[in-house]
Amino acid sequence: MSDQRVVGKIGRVTGAIEPGGVGEIMIPIRGGSEAFLARTDGGEKLTVGSRVVVLEYLPPRTVVVSLVP
Repeated sequence: MSDQRVVGKIGRVTGAIEPGGVGEIMIPIRGGSEAFLARTDGGEKLTVGSRVVVLEYLPPRTVVVSLVP
């Protein structure tokens, strides 16, 4: 059951996320990896390949993320 939770998962940016915009990330979930639309919790730009943590899940396929320090 914990594999189905989205909040707290670490993912990778696959489509750059501009400040105030939306990009894409891949998250390991349900035994595989799935793409989610993502926006940041701040004003930073996240480039492709950046590691992020999911802070909030907005069903059905959008998440709010922050850069993993």
